[in-house]
Amino acid sequence: MLNIYLVVIGEKMPSWVVEGVAEYQKRIRGRMTMKVIEIPAIKRGKNADLGRIAVEEDQRLLAAVPKQCEIIALDRKGKALSTRQMADRFEVGLQNGEQLALLVGGPEGLSPRILQQSKETWSLSALTFAHPVVRIMLAEQVYRCYSVLEGLPYHR
Repeated sequence: MLNIYLVVIGEKMPSWVVEGVAEYQKRIRGRMTMKVIEIPAIKRGKNADLGRIAVEEDQRLLAAVPKQCEIIALDRKGKALSTRQMADRFEVGLQNGEQLALLVGGPEGLSPRILQQSKETWSLSALTFAHPVVRIMLAEQVYRCYSVLEGLPYHR
């Protein structure tokens, strides 16, 4: 069983995000699961200390990662994978009994500390996306990989 955890900064997403992610979660069954772990974002005011906020959010992200998980950071400068490459990575996880935590940072992204501690760093795009969009894109891509591995027609 491969459990994939989306560990994300931000909560209280719009209903279209919650419903979209739930739909993809419902479709994944059998030898994979996808779970979302939300970490509340720290309020950023006009004179916010972004360095301190980044350190605290890093600590919260890492503390929320379930034990035994391989950490994969999502960062626009990470490795761009095709769907097939991501599905192959999930297949390796299935074969090795791994659990994967995909980390999505706050508005400033993930810190160098988390990027260094991650086993891998992936990019969904060189573009920057709003967090609700990233969550849907990531959930859809995990489902697409699942459909590839299961031989479902969705990926065509």
